[in-house]
Order: sequence, then structure tokens, then C-alpha cells
Amino acid sequence: MNMSVNIAGVEWKNPVTTASGTFGSGREFADFFDISELGAITTKGVSSKPWEGNPVPRIAETSSGVLNSIGLQNGGVDRFIEKDLAYLKTVDTNVIVNVCGHTVPEYLEVVEKLSDEEAVDMLEINVSCPNISEGGMAFGTTTEGITEITKAVKEKSKKPVILKLSPNVADISEIGKAAEAAGADALSMVNTFLATFIDIRSRKFFLANKTGGLSGPAIKPIAVRMVYETAKAVDIPIIAMGGIMSGAEAVEFMLAGASAVAVGVANFRYPKVTRQVIREIGEYMEEQGFEDVSEITKGLIE
Repeated sequence: MNMSVNIAGVEWKNPVTTASGTFGSGREFADFFDISELGAITTKGVSSKPWEGNPVPRIAETSSGVLNSIGLQNGGVDRFIEKDLAYLKTVDTNVIVNVCGHTVPEYLEVVEKLSDEEAVDMLEINVSCPNISEGGMAFGTTTEGITEITKAVKEKSKKPVILKLSPNVADISEIGKAAEAAGADALSMVNTFLATFIDIRSRKFFLANKTGGLSGPAIKPIAVRMVYETAKAVDIPIIAMGGIMSGAEAVEFMLAGASAVAVGVANFRYPKVTRQVIREIGEYMEEQGFEDVSEITKGLIE
């Protein structure tokens, strides 16, 4: 069976990557399994300068997912290149770097620095984080905003550009179409859903930021619907995510039109879950008589 996929000209050995912010840059998970088995590693968000992130508490577990308000804490692009990228050069898989910023110039500073790094294979432009006060999701919730940032990044990037879309919009397929028209090479979707959690004993918001992004099993059926609607509207590849806990759920996204999938919150519960997802996709292919993994994406009977 052929499990390789081509995403925007980049060959992946299989269609499984990690969701940004749930896998660091892979170093911690390498203690549990050979992370070069992944089709790609998607890193945590990287900004032009160090970001402190939001005040604590900034993580809350719900009955069917996780609410986070980390605020894209990171050490900045120079530190990322020196430490994280130096490590990722030793891993035999594709590297997708998630890029974040408050302003277009901040995004472009990171894009230009990473474009010259041979170890970087693709750039994921995060225009969908609900946990920062400016930039981020502000670019990703209107067709005008997504067009502006996509065109600016494409002009500077020497790497394929993935736009990470926000689900906190009226019609995500319209945002996807605008990103494609502006030059995006691929889409990743969806990011977290804006939500909140109140502690009934203290009668206060649990998160210091009051709101955060909900991920995990709770969002999966909505995310699948959004992927399906967007896949019908665009011709570029989609990397799907949103509550994937098993190979079966990954296959569901692929049947909805995704070319690849990203595993997020499940990494916190089962550090080896991505290896399991790869194996279970292969088992599904064998069961269904598929010889090429791309047959799953075309396999939905309507």
C-alpha cells in the first residue's frame, strides 16, 4: 500500500502530522517513539520576538476536551532556529513551522528568516488563534484580512504556505476560497473554538483570560463538517484537525475531503497516538482494498 501524500509539492511518507502547540518541536515525544515515522512535524507557534503568553491559569480540562489560553508563548524566531530547528535537522521527516504575529510586518520577519532555512519544508501561517489580543484571529475572520496576510506572506516566502483557518466565522468555506485566491498553497483547519469555563465554587472565570480555545473530541463533528464544506469549495490540499483521537477519526476527515490530518490534544493523553493513527489508517486501507491513501479522500459515497 502507498501511504505517501504530496502536499503543495512536498512529499510526505504518510498523511499524519501534529497540530501546532501540542507537540512542541518534537524533542519531548522522541523519548516515546521514533518521531521520524511521522509524515511531518508541525511546530509550536514562532513569532518575531519572544512572547510571554497569557497569565495563569490558562489550561482547563472539560468533560469532552481541553480549553487553553496559552497565548502562543515562545522564545522568538532566533531562539527557535538556534535550538529547536537545530534539533529538527536531525529528524528524518518534513518540518512545518507555525508562524504567528500581531502585525503583517511581524509575520513577514519570521517568514523571511525561515525561508532561508533548508530544514524548513513548509510554513503554516496562524491567522486563527483566539487567545491573543491583536493580530492572529483578526486576520483570519474576514475575506479581506485573509487576503491581505496571504498575499503579503506569499510575496516573501520561499516555502509552500499553509493558511491555518479559524472556525469562529460564519462561513469558513468563503475564508478558504479567499486564501486560495490570494495564493495559499494549502489550508489547515480547524483551529480551536472560542469558549469559556466558569468555576461555580469561586463564581469566577477559571481562565485568567476569561476565554480560551476549545479543542478535543467535543469539536470533531463540527470540524468534519467544516472540512467537508471547504473541500468542496477549494482545489488546494487541506490538512484537517479537530479532536482526532484514533485512525478511524482521521479517516473520517479524509473521507470529508482532507488530504492529510493533524493530531492535537490526543498527544497529551497518549504520547504515541500519532504512530497508532498511522497504523490504523493503513489497516483501514487494507480492509477497504485501497492501494493508495489518496483513495480515501475520494472515497465518500454521497
